Amino acid sequence: NISQGQKQLLTIARAFLADPEILILDEATSSVDSRTEMQIQRAMTELMKGRTSFVIAHRLSTIRDAELILVMNHGSIIEKGTHAELLAKNGFYADLYNSQFKGRVLQEEAV
Repeated sequence: NISQGQKQLLTIARAFLADPEILILDEATSSVDSRTEMQIQRAMTELMKGRTSFVIAHRLSTIRDAELILVMNHGSIIEKGTHAELLAKNGFYADLYNSQFKGRVLQEEAV
């Protein structure tokens, strides 16, 4: 038996081996730990070059390096921009990102 995280890794590997022109990833790293997520993101950054990619994520670290981030709330786009632009707006995205980051810092300090 393999874990849910291992299944996700295999699915991501299969998608990239297929070498599609358009890639859609929906919560691709939701079942992996933070260290594995960072490794996957480094690989995905390289593999997404030269192709159109849509990455759907609640874990905002997954999309931090995207060329364009569309922030949706209740089915509507409420903000758009790069990670830096969205943080500078200090809106919905910034609130979400800061709450996730703050939670991670507190968890690391507790260890």
